[in-house]
Amino acid sequence: MPTATVFDLDRAWDLHPQVSVRPEPFGALLYHFGTRKLSFLKDRGLLAVVQALATAPTARAACQDAGVGADDIPRYARALTVLARSSMLLERSPADDH
Repeated sequence: MPTATVFDLDRAWDLHPQVSVRPEPFGALLYHFGTRKLSFLKDRGLLAVVQALATAPTARAACQDAGVGADDIPRYARALTVLARSSMLLERSPADDH
């Protein structure tokens, strides 16, 4: 499976269907059953963004829905890029939109 090299905030993204999310006081644990990778979200705000991806039309909209301010968008984009590169997130095709 190809990895994302550039995370486009203006496209729709979602959790990979094989990823399980376990909220924790510090943020969350993400476990990919296919790759057996574990990721730690050390920020409850990032968890809110990841959860908002499923219904938001774009990752930028998911950030806004989760209350991320404009100054913090680049930091969240970097975190989402790491999640996409580790196959935790997948770009949604237009046919997948809700």
